[in-house]
Amino acid sequence: MASTSVLCSFLLFVCLFHYSSATGRLVPDEPTPIQYHKGPLLSGDISVNLIWYGNFKPAQRDIVTDFFRSLYTKNKSPSVSMWWKKTEKYLSLTSKKPTSLVLTLGRQIFDEKYSLGKSLSNKKIVRLASRGAQSNAINVVLTSADVAVEGFCSSRCGTHGSAFTTSKKSRYTFIWVGNSATQCPGQCAWPFKQPISGPRNPPLVAPNNDIGIDGLMINLESLLAATVTNPYGNGYYQGGEDSPPFEVSSACTGIYGKGAYPGYAGKLLVDSATGASYNAYGVNGRKYLLPALLDPSTSICSTLV
Repeated sequence: MASTSVLCSFLLFVCLFHYSSATGRLVPDEPTPIQYHKGPLLSGDISVNLIWYGNFKPAQRDIVTDFFRSLYTKNKSPSVSMWWKKTEKYLSLTSKKPTSLVLTLGRQIFDEKYSLGKSLSNKKIVRLASRGAQSNAINVVLTSADVAVEGFCSSRCGTHGSAFTTSKKSRYTFIWVGNSATQCPGQCAWPFKQPISGPRNPPLVAPNNDIGIDGLMINLESLLAATVTNPYGNGYYQGGEDSPPFEVSSACTGIYGKGAYPGYAGKLLVDSATGASYNAYGVNGRKYLLPALLDPSTSICSTLV
């Protein structure tokens, strides 16, 4: 995962942001130990605001919103909430006092008329993110399959970062993820689509029968864990100027179940009726494929199954 600090002068809404990119790489050779760089992690009550840019069907939006509603809901094991507790483990390591984090689904903003066009730069992504809450927030920008974004497919599948308002009195975090169904599913929707190069194992059946959105979910899940544990670029990550930094999920890219290796996602649960592969249950009978997270105490990629 590439990570860069960028100094900006974006008109009226942001003066500094840090971003990291989720890429479509397969499994790294070995898990990477992760370090804490003494910066703040997200804590307290945080609203998750969804900015839908482009054309999304109601059924596609439900897949995303059900995931966020599953973070704190007890469901059949293994569950989304069990996975989320692995992320929360990092919060207890940085403070002598108990630290809590509660993510609540907030506003949903719909831009179905492509107000900034169908080709978006990094600056436009931050402009879209600024439409959400300006403090105590994660503003999630989701772009539909017909929207091109700078670096999308060629170097990244999504981005996370943080931004100040012009007053510098408040700060929010943001995530961008694109639907890769028509542009690069082999890069950003693996293992539901064969990659262009590398191991050629048969693709898996997507748990919600939507390669684009199920692929988007994998990247969103990964970036959500990274946002909480490295919101401002000085939290948990490993790497430096000479090598791309790894965060809690990108250190385990391509690992979803036990026994994973390059091109093989690992041993997963399979729906007997649909043949779909998954590793977690959510609300409304929903199933998801969640990425492994690096366990801070063992430096081993931890999976649900």
